[in-house]
Amino acid sequence: MISYILDQLSALTSIPSPTGYTGKVAAYVSEQLHAMGYQPELSNKGNVNVVLGGEGNPLVLAAHLDTLGAMVRGIKDNGRLRPTTVGGHQWDTCDGENCTIHTRDGRVYTGVVLNAEPSAHVADEKKSKTEENMEILLDENVHSKEEVRKLGIQNGDFIAMDPRTVITKSGYIKSRFLDDKLSAAILLGLAKAVKEEGISLTRKLSLIFTTYEEVGHGASFIPSDTAEMISVDMGCVGNDLECTERMVSICSKDSGGPYDYNLTTQLISIAKEYGLDYAVDIYPHYSSDVGAALKAGYDIRHGLIGAGVYASHNYERSHTDGVMNTYHLLKAFVTQ
Repeated sequence: MISYILDQLSALTSIPSPTGYTGKVAAYVSEQLHAMGYQPELSNKGNVNVVLGGEGNPLVLAAHLDTLGAMVRGIKDNGRLRPTTVGGHQWDTCDGENCTIHTRDGRVYTGVVLNAEPSAHVADEKKSKTEENMEILLDENVHSKEEVRKLGIQNGDFIAMDPRTVITKSGYIKSRFLDDKLSAAILLGLAKAVKEEGISLTRKLSLIFTTYEEVGHGASFIPSDTAEMISVDMGCVGNDLECTERMVSICSKDSGGPYDYNLTTQLISIAKEYGLDYAVDIYPHYSSDVGAALKAGYDIRHGLIGAGVYASHNYERSHTDGVMNTYHLLKAFVTQ
């Protein structure tokens, strides 16, 4: 299963999908589910919804397909692009990163993200890496606003950072956008197992792959009969946290408050029962798809788990052990 999940991760990260530009990645996920024999549906705003089977006490597992990114805010007189952030993008992590620009008529151009004065041998004083000081240099011979417009580039076009996905022999997974394409790959793995292994589901199980999580309203609409919902998102790794990249993280509280006591306790009990490597942590600067569902007024029990991911919203790193601990916790949960 780990090989399948990693293959899906590589496929997902290769498809640019900053929030608002997710049609291609949603189509890819739908195709994968159709190939397994499921009947996924696309919501009006682009979420992929699919019922895997089972009856009663409906459970939704959610992962998001949208990523951080940028859009063209303006074209400078010198032919460089002024960007604007999509989601909680951190420009200081992208200085020198390659990127692609996607026009409204389907053309794709490459470029590089750089500080407005990046040359150490030229700059009298370095500029801070804030949005107003960052720009996109197109890999085209353009030196004016008019020349850029002739390429078909205009304000509102999307800018996607290169993911640079690498999987090491020691099991480490390095890439941009492990948040949350790693979890999306895990859910595809679970769907594959349910279909091919004949897993006996003890309740109605649905998956939702959302497309607006990074801006706060990915799962603001879910099936009306949902009783419980678990966001499968990245587990935080860092100072004052117990989780490592090789563990599954069970979140007990984030910026929106505590997660459901009984559901969180059940997840912890299952992790103990199956001997999984897990941690229980609090994420002070975090929000998830279940938070969006709660704010939309749904009366649900809610939880959050995910493989440990280091350097969130940066060039991120996880491990295959964390992936499999997360997968096995989910598999055990849906058969309890």
